[in-house]
Amino acid sequence: MFAIQNVEAKPGNHALFMVFALPDYQKATAQVKDLCGGLEAIIKSKLNRFGDSQTGAVMGFGAKAFAELFPKRNKPKELEEFKEIRGDKHLAPSTPGDLFFHIRSARIDLCHQVAEQITKALAGVTQSVDETHGFRYFDSRALIGFVDGTENPEAEEAAQAAKIPEGDEYCGSSYAFVQKYLHDSSAWDALPVEEQEKAIGRRKFNDAELSEKEKPANAHNAVTNIKDDDGKELKIVRANMPFANPSKGEFGTYFIGYSGLFSTTKRMLENMFVGEPRGNYDRLLDFSRPITGTLFFIPSADLLSELSED
Repeated sequence: MFAIQNVEAKPGNHALFMVFALPDYQKATAQVKDLCGGLEAIIKSKLNRFGDSQTGAVMGFGAKAFAELFPKRNKPKELEEFKEIRGDKHLAPSTPGDLFFHIRSARIDLCHQVAEQITKALAGVTQSVDETHGFRYFDSRALIGFVDGTENPEAEEAAQAAKIPEGDEYCGSSYAFVQKYLHDSSAWDALPVEEQEKAIGRRKFNDAELSEKEKPANAHNAVTNIKDDDGKELKIVRANMPFANPSKGEFGTYFIGYSGLFSTTKRMLENMFVGEPRGNYDRLLDFSRPITGTLFFIPSADLLSELSED
């Protein structure tokens, strides 16, 4: 059973991502705070009726929105307006967003009903920036044919990777970075499978990781593998989902990375788009282009309830 603000949960079979702008923070404050206190009831109403639906929702705030809506609160240490990352060839753009919602369920109709209730609760104070409908594709594969999320930590390790650590006043909360990628399917499909595997760093059929001898330095899973000063691998929790609008020729991946430290995600992005050393950018970017990029603060469930009373 999922719950609100459960950043460690599996991606699920269906997901709906919504990003809103708040044109007038003062006007929006009351309705946003009401939703902070009411989101749990929305989800519980679905779980009471459909207990096996694995329905859940996450609510987050952009840097400016958090400061304007909760002026008595300290700014989370790593919450900022994401600044674009420009490499020699590829760009990770920065796009606006004040509120973020990540809804997931085993049933698509429940995703839509939760989204409808959220939208009604915020009627008159928001503008839609982006709405993306994600779905499970075969055995958790991206539309480019490779299994997605293989590197995700599990159980207790997932909680450690996704949540702000002890000692911070926002311990148990999280940061979420989202990017919407569009795939150049024609160019990718024209690439021989062996070259696709070198771009990803894994086998396409069985998801086995390429050996260090076989794997190029610019493989996706090579440039996103980062370590701390003691050589320990740094992890984030990904809840990526494929999306598509076939009649428009749009096929992509909605990337969402939950982390206890946004600096971890940021290092991965810098490795992907700039390269370490510079120029060793992620080969996958030649076929998959981000069109959004926004950072959000995800309060813990308890903190979200507290924010409703601020």
